[in-house]
Amino acid sequence: MHFGEELEEQRLIDLLRPGNGIDTLITADAYGAGGADEIVGQSLEGVRRDDYCLVGAIGHDFYDGERKGAKGFQRFTDAALRGSDQYASYLRMATEKSLERCGVDNFDLLLLHNPDRVGYSSEVVWNAMAQLREEGLAGSIGVAPGPANGFTLDIIDCFERFGEMIDWAMVILNPFEPWPSRLVLPAAEKYDISLIARVVDYGGIFHGDVGPGHQFGESDHRCFRPGDWVEAGSAKLDRLRPIAERHGLTPLQLACQWTLAQPMVGCVAPTMIQEIGPDARPVEEKRAELAALPSEILLSADEIDEISAVGENAGCMTLKGASPVYQGDPVADQWPLDEQLQQLAARWEIDPDKQLRLLEA
Repeated sequence: MHFGEELEEQRLIDLLRPGNGIDTLITADAYGAGGADEIVGQSLEGVRRDDYCLVGAIGHDFYDGERKGAKGFQRFTDAALRGSDQYASYLRMATEKSLERCGVDNFDLLLLHNPDRVGYSSEVVWNAMAQLREEGLAGSIGVAPGPANGFTLDIIDCFERFGEMIDWAMVILNPFEPWPSRLVLPAAEKYDISLIARVVDYGGIFHGDVGPGHQFGESDHRCFRPGDWVEAGSAKLDRLRPIAERHGLTPLQLACQWTLAQPMVGCVAPTMIQEIGPDARPVEEKRAELAALPSEILLSADEIDEISAVGENAGCMTLKGASPVYQGDPVADQWPLDEQLQQLAARWEIDPDKQLRLLEA
């Protein structure tokens, strides 16, 4: 994503090495076409396997597929690459190669990374994922929607179809982005699916070194965020500082506390970014701040509600996945809202036209 400055390789390895309060590592095989896995493998050298939790993610086919710009490589379920009779063999191959690059025999959790509509709904896919768990290549399995925000009805649909198989799901959730993932929380509770919340730092706002006038690199993916999100986010953060100060929390720790207080959230994964410029905080300092997060929730119910009100973002963006406004042929990360998903929305008391679309200013 070209966030901030590129880290020298040894510095990155040291940053990722489990220990000093953080023992969970998340990788995805498509990042760097296997390069991220290899860096993770170096960071794990000499660390006892029982001393960390390793999360892997597979689903983008960089072996036989083609990269589609910022959207990444084709999903392995793309009909141009293979039929459903080859899904299981691909998933096994991708898992084994990712494990080999990481230098381990199994993942503690294996996620289906950024699935298309087939990935959310195919029994063949999820039977194959479950088989990898049964054979010990993964301790648990789950789904990691993306790359952008949305996929609300698709996630719930996946839970309804395969909830007995799925252990975890990853969503975008933080105090300034409670929508749309809050719509998924009741389904996660019903099917007892734990959640990993990513982007808890809200693009770096909660790290404290992204503020009004911040200069991003030309290729920094955060440049695609709409409008004056830095200025608006900074103003919201100023309103929350008194709550953080009451509990001796940093802004990032406040964001993590609010997120972990949400139903079924069992893990937070803020993005660790070394921002550009001499005044940027060292990324190692941000890691230490995350490691020092209090294990118990310090926020009261009233404070959680107050933070939610300040961060309300309903209708602030166009969502990916099943959409009430998308009318074209299904593509990798967007497809029309069909009758089956409309019925699902009604079961969960979600009005797609009111709750899953960009609201006009």
